[in-house]
Amino acid sequence: MDRLTRDRRSWNMSRIRGRNTKPELVVRSVLHCLGFRFRLHGKGLPGRPDVVLSRHRAVVFVHGCFWHRHHGCRFTYKPKSNVGFWTEKFEQTVGRDSRNRAELGRLGWRIVVVWECQTVDRSALTKRLAAALNAVEWVPTRSGKQIA
Repeated sequence: MDRLTRDRRSWNMSRIRGRNTKPELVVRSVLHCLGFRFRLHGKGLPGRPDVVLSRHRAVVFVHGCFWHRHHGCRFTYKPKSNVGFWTEKFEQTVGRDSRNRAELGRLGWRIVVVWECQTVDRSALTKRLAAALNAVEWVPTRSGKQIA
């Protein structure tokens, strides 16, 4: 049984953002510090990736652990009320994510998925993104040019 009224729960859920979330802002900040330039929410691409690095033919999805079902994460719990609704919603989300990644792969894009819980440790996230985008040797300068 939900401890909130139906109206209050609806209000709470309406406040959950889909864009410019804190984890997404952290990922964008790290990418910018690594010297990458990017576009946001690629309209013409399957799944509308959160970050599109056209020059590197790569996309980054920043997934919330709860909504996108990060396997083994403590944030991936199951709501105790309205179980049927949530089960179906989560299955649809995971299926859609899988189809979008497959289509992007067929189109030749490299795909990086960053989970919400991975944005807490900024240094680990920086290393992971640099490695995933083949930029380990990348050292940005103030002018934005690469130092070899």
